[in-house]
Amino acid sequence: MASLQEPWLLENGNLKGCSKEIRHGRTAHNMSSSSLRKKSDLTLVSKVRFVMLRQFLTNLQEVILGTKLSVLFPAIPLAIVAECYGFGRPWIFALSLLGLTPLAERVSFLTEQIAYYTGPTVGGLLNATCGNATELIIAIFALSQNKIDVVKYSLLGSVLSNLLLVLGTSLFCGGIANLRREQKYDRRQADVNSLLLLLALLCHSLPLLFRMSGASAALTANPTLQLSRASSIVMLIAYISYLVFQLFTHRQLFEAQEESEDDDGVSEEEPVIGFWSGFIWLVGMTVVISLLSEYVVETIEDASDSWGISVSFISIILLPIVGNAAEHAGAIIFAFKNKLDISLGVALGSATQISMFVVPLCIVVAWIMGIKMDLNFNLLETGSLALSIIAVAFTLQDGTSHYLKGLVLLLLYIVIGACFFVSKMPLSNGIDTIIGA
Repeated sequence: MASLQEPWLLENGNLKGCSKEIRHGRTAHNMSSSSLRKKSDLTLVSKVRFVMLRQFLTNLQEVILGTKLSVLFPAIPLAIVAECYGFGRPWIFALSLLGLTPLAERVSFLTEQIAYYTGPTVGGLLNATCGNATELIIAIFALSQNKIDVVKYSLLGSVLSNLLLVLGTSLFCGGIANLRREQKYDRRQADVNSLLLLLALLCHSLPLLFRMSGASAALTANPTLQLSRASSIVMLIAYISYLVFQLFTHRQLFEAQEESEDDDGVSEEEPVIGFWSGFIWLVGMTVVISLLSEYVVETIEDASDSWGISVSFISIILLPIVGNAAEHAGAIIFAFKNKLDISLGVALGSATQISMFVVPLCIVVAWIMGIKMDLNFNLLETGSLALSIIAVAFTLQDGTSHYLKGLVLLLLYIVIGACFFVSKMPLSNGIDTIIGA
């Protein structure tokens, strides 16, 4: 009779109930980020007499010092000082990139805190919106400066990083740490994400194929742009349907694995800051992310020239690794604990969100801004994306895992990284941009 009163998920012959995490809007992203948090000692703060000051210090300690990545926060003021006093632009780029690392994790923490007050649906929508806020903000600033290639490279790099680096490292480390234990995960969640990734791949490939099949670039430029915009609208509709599927109709498929109350302090039953405090901190963090993203976009070419590394390699490899380091580390930690559903939720969820939401949203935003950005990511980039998605789909088809699967994905990422490292192609402000202008 329990199945008539509460939604249950039959998994591997066992009944699994809705976890505490999903009732508070917690997803795999939140669970992953929570592994990098540390419990704050509020003994000294509690002795402050003034209520407002005590509340501010409590929030400051929970938000700024409540993460293991707090040692990277000094990079933020250093980046601002370097920009104001005209230090070397490669230094500004490096410091800004480091400063974005803890900010991305803190945004996940703040969305989770707000979700305690808003409920699972609004919390899930907020997490879906803010889950890849860093990539979206960097893309918008790059668009505002008409650096279309930087937008495409950074978003492609985020997808490749999640599919190959994060997922590969998680499967490899989880396989090594659990050699004597069978590793299984729920195939249904992986199937849904793989299907959406294949749809995204089709929408990315058609503009390239259309351009290649045309008589000349000049004749196919405008139809390619129109096809890209139509495909972007289709992808956004599919993503909205995916959110309805994830948050309403089939929510049980996307539950984070249920945590025991004493499991390394990961699961928290109560919020540690208030709703308005969390909202104000979230707005403040977004402003700082926007500032650092602007620094990154402005200095990426200077860093490329100074370091002798192509912009494509920096955008596709370095930006995603550093910008999503907190989320990536959390996925690997849960793989060590043999909780692959969370690791897959992080890697595939992020890749799906970027492919089906961030990329088409950038096309629409560029459309509104009068910038003619299309979905033609060129042959090398699109081929890398296609092979990566196909390799991941084959890897996850049987619902089991071992370290060799992870190793193969990692080797694929290394080969792709080497390809873009030796590539010295400049930003294409030439033929394609001129034709599309």
